[in-house]
Amino acid sequence: MELFFRRPSIETRNAMSMAAINLKHSPNGIYDDIISAEDSVKKLTNHEHVKIVNSGNSAIMSVMSSLDGKIMIPDQGGWSGFKKMAKFNGLETVPLPTQMGVVEIEVLVRLIEKFNPEALFITSFAGYMAEQPLDDIFKVCNDMGVVIVEDASGGIGDGRGKLGNSTHAHVVIASTGSPKTINIGNGGIISTNYSKWMGSKDILNSLKADPVTCAGIASEIENASLILSKTMEACKYLKSKIMEFNQVLHFDKEGLNVAIPHENPKKLGYELRKIFKVHGGSIITVCPNYNRVKIKAVCIEIKNLDIRCLTKDNLNNIIDELKDLLKN
Repeated sequence: MELFFRRPSIETRNAMSMAAINLKHSPNGIYDDIISAEDSVKKLTNHEHVKIVNSGNSAIMSVMSSLDGKIMIPDQGGWSGFKKMAKFNGLETVPLPTQMGVVEIEVLVRLIEKFNPEALFITSFAGYMAEQPLDDIFKVCNDMGVVIVEDASGGIGDGRGKLGNSTHAHVVIASTGSPKTINIGNGGIISTNYSKWMGSKDILNSLKADPVTCAGIASEIENASLILSKTMEACKYLKSKIMEFNQVLHFDKEGLNVAIPHENPKKLGYELRKIFKVHGGSIITVCPNYNRVKIKAVCIEIKNLDIRCLTKDNLNNIIDELKDLLKN
């Protein structure tokens, strides 16, 4: 079983190489790459305004710089950058209790009424394990005057129209670093119909991405829908088969990884790393971990794998190895 860490496609790497050459030989044409990247994002998100920045955290920081009220974030299954960027911008954060990362609508309504936050920052998938009920979340936030900012690093390109678009988020942000759905090694996205929530022009200029990054995004975004759907499909298959012999967190929800509760996650993670050797990276995360779940568990990060690895044979091998290891 050969497993490979996700990399940009050869077409994307070639596009970035050409953009780098153009920086030297055709400096007046570099803005074409920026415009192309912004236009390609608009097609996915259906937003009017898009800016490409140098990282996902830069996207978070820029959006937060446009806010001055309380920021609500999930108590687990979010992204640690939410807390860090809120602190950097001097914003108070309100933790939203969740069901292992997944938002419960009744709790959300109660917390909004109590704390009156200006915005809710949330990821498309709770800990990459479980799709958030974004339709219901958006309806509540929109009705109660709360800006919903969706970190769609994992969910952008959703062909079903549920994640990473204007229908369910006032602002969509995303990292395009490795190994995200749009994976070029660096960069970030801000997308919205409301330019006031993007950050000031000065901040955006200081955080802007270079044309090489933009060229990469414009190319790799073409693969986002396929990468997302294939990864979700693989995780659904793995969850269903693993549930036949072991518990899986959020087994009934769409996700991009598989989380297995375990009393000794460090030991299990160590053993799994020896078995699942990935060229160029790793697919094991040990919990408790705010970015995943705050209980003892091990996450198998299928989202980190090149989709060419997600064959039925490889998935069945993963299942067999897990079954042998977990029964001992």
